[in-house]
Amino acid sequence: MAIRVLIVDDQNLIRRALRLLLADERSLEVVGEADTGEAAIAQVEALRPDVVLMDILMPGMDGVEATREIGQRFPETRILVLSIDDDDEYIAQALKYGAAGYLLKNTPPEELALAIQTVYKGYTQLGPGLGRKLVDQIPAPTLNAGDAWDRLTPREQEIVRLIARGANNREIAEALYISEKTVKNHITNILSRLNLRDRLHVAIFANASSTHPARPV
Repeated sequence: MAIRVLIVDDQNLIRRALRLLLADERSLEVVGEADTGEAAIAQVEALRPDVVLMDILMPGMDGVEATREIGQRFPETRILVLSIDDDDEYIAQALKYGAAGYLLKNTPPEELALAIQTVYKGYTQLGPGLGRKLVDQIPAPTLNAGDAWDRLTPREQEIVRLIARGANNREIAEALYISEKTVKNHITNILSRLNLRDRLHVAIFANASSTHPARPV
């Protein structure tokens, strides 16, 4: 079954170009388009796509706000931001509000198709250099420690991988056959060991780490 994709962009030419680019991918099916954040929410409700390609800079409700609304109301829909803007704040906010990835619009077509498939499977996808931009915001003691990944126990490494894939505490508990309370304790330890602030930074660390622990195999 093809992955159902909704394209959201305020420029008609870009929507048309994306539709044409994705038409050659047998694993993908463009099921609709939207040109505003409000229209994106309405289309997600009506079409229930698997993945939304979300622009950020749109009139009215922007892509970040639309991402937050869709993430709250339709958590089963994955959102992949596709923007011309690589501003750190936009990237961090989009991921914080539930985006599964962030790419720039100059991403080659074959890489875009692969990214859609990747976020559909539950992984986080960041464009080249974007993960490093976010990691630069993580406290220096963590970044200067080359053995950061090795500080974690095997169980904690498993949990980091699952966080990077977007799993919540309940999903992690079910995947590892442990209680949610145990998951919370592990996450507290992970944040302390790596000197990280929250789950978002854990996901960023996992995806930007030189060991690439969160990438699909």
